[in-house]
Amino acid sequence: MSQRKLSLQEQLLKSGLTTDAKAKQIRSEKRKQQRHNNAGDEDEARRLAQKAREEQAARDRELSLLKKEQAEQKEISAQIKQLIDQNRKEQAGDDDGIAYKFSDNNKIKTVYVSEAMRDQISKGRLAIVKWELQYEIVPADAALKIKARNADCVLVMNDQAEEKIDDAYAAYQIPDDLIW
Repeated sequence: MSQRKLSLQEQLLKSGLTTDAKAKQIRSEKRKQQRHNNAGDEDEARRLAQKAREEQAARDRELSLLKKEQAEQKEISAQIKQLIDQNRKEQAGDDDGIAYKFSDNNKIKTVYVSEAMRDQISKGRLAIVKWELQYEIVPADAALKIKARNADCVLVMNDQAEEKIDDAYAAYQIPDDLIW
């Protein structure tokens, strides 16, 4: 007859150190603990899955917000381009125009304009805007609309001067050869 090894529980029962009822109670508690551990693992898995879903939802919201901002920027750029195209004033050529100098990003730039346009720029009726590395001259009201969308596009926009100027030097005549 083959003799099998007795488990610790069987050995304790045989030696009389424990009772059958006590052994059943221990087996029952062991099964409950295993079920509880399995349930804890399932709860942990559910919690991790919920956390992953929440993180994915947060990433999706951020991506959606980024796409929305990009679409808004694209729309604003299209509006600015349209305003410039519709309101652009023709600039004079290098030969027949007066050089109007202005600052762009701490660099002196030049556009050639007629004398009437130069006067209107200085009085604030016309403005100089920058779009795609080009300088354009537009009316002041269009420049205000452009400035509302992107203030960096408007480079020169003087305050509109009033026609009546109370100036102590108004009686003095300005020399014709004085150009700023």
